[in-house]
Amino acid sequence: MLDPVQRLIDFHAAINALDFAAIEAAFAEEAVYSSGKVGGLQGKAAIMAAFRRYFAQYPDQVAEDSLVEAVSPFAARSVWRLRATDAVTGAPLEREGEETITFDAEGRIVGVAVTDYLAL
Repeated sequence: MLDPVQRLIDFHAAINALDFAAIEAAFAEEAVYSSGKVGGLQGKAAIMAAFRRYFAQYPDQVAEDSLVEAVSPFAARSVWRLRATDAVTGAPLEREGEETITFDAEGRIVGVAVTDYLAL
């Protein structure tokens, strides 16, 4: 049986480790990623291109979840906070927000919906 909480935890661990192979493997081909910061992305290739651009700019990002909970048998929600430094300008970045990740029956991510909270 799919454990959406563990899948989300594993996905976030791959992001924190900058394990792009694991991040890519987590997504279904037809995945959709929605965020106020990046807009809507359609498909694994577009999502991975955005991840690579973001982490080229913020390679030292450290993110922590303060809450991870199941919202359905195929979805989990997290509340997170992150810190990073812009590799070019040296400017610090702090964000916090939440995301809901939806999985297919095989446990691959088919949807990510990110909501940023007000700027820190």
